Amino acid sequence: MKEYIVDNLKNKMRYHDFPGEDTPILFIHGLGCAGSFDYPEVAAQVDLINHRRILVDLLGSGFSDKPDNYLYTVKEHAEYLCNFVKSLNLHKFIIFGHSLGGPIAIELADKCKDSVETIILSEANLDKSSEDSSSYKFGSFREDDFVNSIFDEVINENAIHNSMWTAALSVCSSTAISRISKSAVEGGNPSWREILYSLNCKKTFIFGEKSLPDDDQIELKKHNINIQIVKAAGHSMAWENPKGLAEAIKKGILYARLNF
Repeated sequence: MKEYIVDNLKNKMRYHDFPGEDTPILFIHGLGCAGSFDYPEVAAQVDLINHRRILVDLLGSGFSDKPDNYLYTVKEHAEYLCNFVKSLNLHKFIIFGHSLGGPIAIELADKCKDSVETIILSEANLDKSSEDSSSYKFGSFREDDFVNSIFDEVINENAIHNSMWTAALSVCSSTAISRISKSAVEGGNPSWREILYSLNCKKTFIFGEKSLPDDDQIELKKHNINIQIVKAAGHSMAWENPKGLAEAIKKGILYARLNF
């Protein structure tokens, strides 16, 4: 694992950087997750093995630092990731973003327009959080209440029936989870959907088969966004079918190259 110093306070983001000759893929994880937890098995699949694969743990998550002085908004994550990819001299790269990592991926792509080969999203937030989402529930609490009691209650309630997510969530900063959830509830301005539609690069959106039907499957096609479906998986497709997710990501890359 490597580390990147984010700011003058020496806060560090940690990440895996697996070598490969093909275009680097930057993996951005979702709420309560970590790149180091979610994506090693996906990155190891034969479809992606020739790519350089960069798996980040966002600040506040996984093995990265968890400073309380960060706002942890979608925009703030995108800003330091923009500096990060510049520090790696990534003149051309692919962005993958899952769930609430999707808005971060979209804002990053908007900042790095000339360097993005393609953006690939899996069941990403395109609009402000819906009332049935975890981010809406977390973001609707007062921060002090969430940090001091509700976060632990969420861990305990999910420990059995959603143990993988609980394992990753339990090592996140409760402050970071609260703040990025509030950012998701507020949404983007312009919306992340509008930014996505405006990007000039080719775009792919991945659904898990178990998450369908979804109205966005039709809506996104209207905006020339390539749709891929991971069989035998739902929202947590990196854990449920890592091979299928890797295949879908590769199809998204080939779609961009064949339709350049």
